[in-house]
Amino acid sequence: MATKLTDFISNIGQGVKPNMFSISIQWPNDLGSNATPQESEKDLINVLCKSAALPASNLGVIEVPFRGRTVKIAGDRTFDTWTATFFNDKEMMIRSYFEQWLESMNTHEGNYSPKFVPNQSAGYMCDVIVKQLEKSGDDAQNGKVIREYTLKHAFPTNISQIDLAYDSNDQVEEFSCEFQYSYWLVGTPTSSNLDSGAGDVEGTKKFISK
Repeated sequence: MATKLTDFISNIGQGVKPNMFSISIQWPNDLGSNATPQESEKDLINVLCKSAALPASNLGVIEVPFRGRTVKIAGDRTFDTWTATFFNDKEMMIRSYFEQWLESMNTHEGNYSPKFVPNQSAGYMCDVIVKQLEKSGDDAQNGKVIREYTLKHAFPTNISQIDLAYDSNDQVEEFSCEFQYSYWLVGTPTSSNLDSGAGDVEGTKKFISK
């Protein structure tokens, strides 16, 4: 067991910093021009993401009584909701896109679903990619990807309110968006950097199956 300070430093290295991350939302293909960000705007969504999370891993437990004891066996897997917080840009563009995405699943007034199909090609689902980065001399601008999570078949279900008040000075508005998804996959880069964010996982990452 390592007890020396030098052993600890050599193992932890620079550590993994929670402020080194990026997200990529692979928007559904057919939300319409007014509801789908342009390529330059997709990058803005990543820049203005204040906080996100690496997804949790949950496995249920089945408790079976046996002769005065409780035997525990593995149960069903569940996946928590995933939440990201964004700064509100001056045109409220990011919030508008999320609102229109939700509107495409169920309209406010008409109560119908223009995009009711649960897929990415003609429906409302997409992949959301969360990358854990570390500062690296090889890519000082973007950071080296050390872990990548892909949330499969994701879609937003809640956009938080933005509080307004006369005494809210010296701050920028922000809001949170909550996503549901079916499962996640995790990848570890085999190359020095994964910067495409395209969600193409074949040949570039080693995956843990769902």
